[in-house]
Amino acid sequence: MHFPLFDVGRIVLVRAGQLGVSISTLAMVLTFPLPAAAQNVLSLTDAQRMAVERSRQLAGQDAAVAADRDLAVSAAQNPDPVLRVGIDNLPVSGADQFSIGNDFMTQRSIGVTQEFTRGDKKRLRGEHYDREADKTLAEKAEAALVIQRDTALAWLDRYYSEASAELIGEQIRQAQGEIEAAQTTYRSGRGSQSDVLAARTALVGLQDRASEIARKVRIAKIALVREVGELGELPLAQRPRIDHIPIDPGALDTHIAMHPEIIVLAKQEDLAATDARLAQANKQSDWSVGLSYGMRGSQYSNMTSIGLSVPLQWDQANRQDREVAAKLAQVEQIRAQREEAMRVAVAEVRSMIAEWESARERQTRLENELVPLSTERTQAELSAYRSGKSSLNDVLVARRNEVDARLQALQMEAETARLWAQLNFHFLRDDAGHVAPDKDAQ
Repeated sequence: MHFPLFDVGRIVLVRAGQLGVSISTLAMVLTFPLPAAAQNVLSLTDAQRMAVERSRQLAGQDAAVAADRDLAVSAAQNPDPVLRVGIDNLPVSGADQFSIGNDFMTQRSIGVTQEFTRGDKKRLRGEHYDREADKTLAEKAEAALVIQRDTALAWLDRYYSEASAELIGEQIRQAQGEIEAAQTTYRSGRGSQSDVLAARTALVGLQDRASEIARKVRIAKIALVREVGELGELPLAQRPRIDHIPIDPGALDTHIAMHPEIIVLAKQEDLAATDARLAQANKQSDWSVGLSYGMRGSQYSNMTSIGLSVPLQWDQANRQDREVAAKLAQVEQIRAQREEAMRVAVAEVRSMIAEWESARERQTRLENELVPLSTERTQAELSAYRSGKSSLNDVLVARRNEVDARLQALQMEAETARLWAQLNFHFLRDDAGHVAPDKDAQ
């Protein structure tokens, strides 16, 4: 059947309204470039990319880098020349009062003075802003990594909240079937009313759990939308593998140098070292050259003047030397902070790796041992109940224990995934996925 384009558009908009989808969300979905096989789901990688692209913090840091680059060029130039125009030795009394041409000392003068900054000073002043730009780029890389990590945590929170909701929904459907079975048994005279009430009580407990999990799902969706925008409402794709991290515990001392906080401190140390070299260069004075031309009365000769000026650093011990010492002390301060931060980061990462490995071990045990055992017990109690060898209450207890075991296994998997995300997005990595400095920060 053929539909005109206008009618197709109306159908899409009406259907979107029936589903409760906003027009802005629909427009974003239709225009956002997603992989062909996943146009209706949101993967973790796509969510992170969207979060980075919509971050205004990163755009602001790009502007700061551009500003520093411009200042680097400006700072490496000589100061502007100074123009002087005036009247010298103008009489203010006597017969030639306020006359500019009668007194031989009076002259109209024009002159220019230029300070010539030493080349190493200009270079270091420009380098100061280049190092500022490098530090800002490192901070941008750190901020981007934090955005990726926070987005991953928000994505995983929603994923496991929805998985928990699905699990509880399945248990509720089973509980409703058990109520119907208990009522049928009661009406046939083979069961008691207490069995029916026990089944209903179990259903109420599951429904209460479902309400709590639904609250967590709503909060998780809000957190993800905050990171990626309205596309955070899309269904989620399959979660990534969480059984591997791009960190070699044996090479942690090498990896830790790629920690974004350590890189920022290293760039800050480079900046402080540049300022220390500039303070040392400032111990050499800059020269200024002045040239002026004086015009006297027509009966007198015109005159020109030329001169050199230089600051006299007569108290270097208390001024320039103190400034150099202060700048060098700042370098040592930042170096000490960086070394301390490296030690703290090494211990922190080792602790997270240990927690991740422990969580994986517990997750495996729960999935491979506890959940199958609880499922088998439920099936055994159900078979015994059907054969009249067990009560419905025993079945409900076994069912409740199975739900608890499944939720516990799911929560442990969620904890493993959160630790994986924190480790996976803890260091800067190159395009191949290896731990490496960010290109912009190099």
